[in-house]
Amino acid sequence: MLLRRLTLCSRIPQDSQRHVYRLFTRSLTQVPNGRAHGGSFAHRGELRQAKRIVVKLGSAVVTRGDECGLALGRLASIVEQVAMLQNQGREMMIVTSGAVAFGKQRLRHEILLSQSVRQALHSGQNQLKDMSLPVLEARACAAAGQSGLMALYEAMFTQYSTCTAQVLVTNLDFHDDQKRQNLNSTLQELLRMNIVPIINTNDAVVPPPEPNSDLQGVNVISIKDNDSLAARLAVEMKADLLIALSDVEGLYNSPPGTDDAKLIDIFYPGDQQSITYGTKSRVGIGGMEAKVKAALWALQGGTSVVIANGTHPKVTGHVITDIVEGKKVGTFFSEIKPAGPTVEQQTEMARNSGRTLASLHPDQRSEIICQLAELLTEKKEEILAANKMDMDLAVSAGHLPPAMLKRLSLSPAKLNSLAIGLRQIAVASQDSVGRVLRRTRVAHNLELEQITVPIGVLLVIFEARPDCLPQVSALAIASGNALLLKGGKEAANTNRVLHQLTQEALSMHGVREAVQLVSTREEVEDLCRLDKMIDLIIPRGSSQLVRDIQRAAKGIPVLGHSEGICHVYVDADASVDKVIKIVRDSKCDYPAACNAMETLLIHRDILRTPLFDQIIDMLRTERVKIHAGPRFASYLTFSPSEAKSLRTEYGDLECCMEVVDSMQDAVDHIHKYGSSHTDVIITENEDTAEQFLQQLDSACVFWNTSSRFADGYRFGLGAEVGISTARIHARGPVGLEGLLTTKWVLRGDGHTAADFSEHGTMKYLHENLPVGQPLAGRRDSN
Repeated sequence: MLLRRLTLCSRIPQDSQRHVYRLFTRSLTQVPNGRAHGGSFAHRGELRQAKRIVVKLGSAVVTRGDECGLALGRLASIVEQVAMLQNQGREMMIVTSGAVAFGKQRLRHEILLSQSVRQALHSGQNQLKDMSLPVLEARACAAAGQSGLMALYEAMFTQYSTCTAQVLVTNLDFHDDQKRQNLNSTLQELLRMNIVPIINTNDAVVPPPEPNSDLQGVNVISIKDNDSLAARLAVEMKADLLIALSDVEGLYNSPPGTDDAKLIDIFYPGDQQSITYGTKSRVGIGGMEAKVKAALWALQGGTSVVIANGTHPKVTGHVITDIVEGKKVGTFFSEIKPAGPTVEQQTEMARNSGRTLASLHPDQRSEIICQLAELLTEKKEEILAANKMDMDLAVSAGHLPPAMLKRLSLSPAKLNSLAIGLRQIAVASQDSVGRVLRRTRVAHNLELEQITVPIGVLLVIFEARPDCLPQVSALAIASGNALLLKGGKEAANTNRVLHQLTQEALSMHGVREAVQLVSTREEVEDLCRLDKMIDLIIPRGSSQLVRDIQRAAKGIPVLGHSEGICHVYVDADASVDKVIKIVRDSKCDYPAACNAMETLLIHRDILRTPLFDQIIDMLRTERVKIHAGPRFASYLTFSPSEAKSLRTEYGDLECCMEVVDSMQDAVDHIHKYGSSHTDVIITENEDTAEQFLQQLDSACVFWNTSSRFADGYRFGLGAEVGISTARIHARGPVGLEGLLTTKWVLRGDGHTAADFSEHGTMKYLHENLPVGQPLAGRRDSN
């Protein structure tokens, strides 16, 4: 019975039919079982639960720019995504335009061919005429294009062993109860058989839309374009999600392209009055206003809606799957408005307040930081109570490793240490913003200065590490930067209390909103897309977190390091006592730290010496698991387990040990397998040490000292926002200085470039002036 029904897919080979049968009969376990229909999803993250999905393809998505023919590349990528979601066990339906454009292409071809034949017959009589095309009637184009459009879809879906069926509808099919029931029954049966229905209005016979007909109520909707058709179909079929693809990114608060137009991430039914609509799409009979009305009608009927761009070449290949995964794409329609501001509003508030913060006197910024340090001491019990809640939840959940639990935990000693570090930052902030780095007299009465200024808006993403919040906040305040914080959910209670204290301190000088804590359901990847609002991203956490952010941040610089593969090289001239102390501290003091030793390089001459035996004994005593590098393993009869890779960050009481022939070999090894973080040489030979320090290209290079010194606090920076292995801007432990950039200020007296031309009256002096000496007549801002 089922295979007879599957003959609807007459173009699909028999082996593909068997595959479709298997897809239909399998247990649909890849996606949630869905939910009782009756209410739309409240948040984007819930879209992952959508089981029945309607994808509406607008005319601008389906057709080419010349409106004659189809955009085959876009269609192919859309088909691939729909087929993938269908094969995951979801029920996919497509509402498509394109029949008129496809038919127009076919009819134009036939007319041109016919005209060329007639001209050839009459050419001997000198009756050649210009081949002008008549205006083609839309219904005739639709009639000529429906079969070709469906054949194209069928051929594309066949590549993914997915069966399709065409359904043509008109307004009467929804207004007549019997026809509506028949349509519903047909679509339900197709979905049951794992077939993708491809629905379109029957434009060959459809009457013109009624001018006064509109979307009124839940039970009445006029099918006057594919937007209203998709909305009506989604509600009729109790779809979980309607994805409407067009040629714009989504819904804007004013026509796209105007100066103040901003993409609306989430649209609520009560926001219609704040929208100004522009002209409709280049093709099709709808427009954004029609899309919004249809979306709100579907939302009222219990179907979630997302309007997004289906024509952008960089996103078309994954726009549908991104939406279903809950990513921030297009405009999401929701009936539930959150109590707090959106992350975009938070960023805007932070930027505006941050500009005021940057204009404060250095003493005022210092007072804010000192006040925060005082609050950490005064509110110690409140902070520790919130932290205990987080710790209890983490322990009961049992998913955090011991190293992360240690980072999550706060203690009175930690809070006291934090307060001391903040007071150091307060002192350092006195001469940070507005410091003159260079001063040049360009010409008479024309002076140039290069001064330090804040970067702008910082986004700091950190995992289960609540002590990071006051440290980074203090550094942002000292440098005059606005700050957006996204902490790990494991420390939610502690972060909330610490952020409240930070804003309390900021309030003393009216800049409370300069530091914002993102506590919404915003995904990190979505935050990384705010390239027009955020100036720098600083990840604090695991190497995997840093790598994920570096991949996701397109257009925003990322300050950080993805790995901390730190080396300690023991030279032939090393001191026994220094070797044991430095290696023990570098590996065992805090193995999870990014500046902990991961590879120990041993000079070949040290093998089979008392020093080598002492190193091995110490590591065994400290319960450090050794992984032998290939050369080291070749020297031993019974070697430890061989290292799977020489480029491994263990983050635990484990390390790799390898043998090198010389200091130069050690440098070459580190350049090949290291991460440019921190590397150490232990030797008493000064010449060897200096060559190592000069040749090695790492952010931190040490001689006879532990790798654990690669830390902002130990460097005297007060605190750090992270360690950077980048080649530009800040490098190594990044403190206050790394959060500043510069601007050029030129003070003149009516000067023009023409004054210095060949026929001008002025000459360049380019005289360097002391930066500490105020210029004559200079109007200082402070």
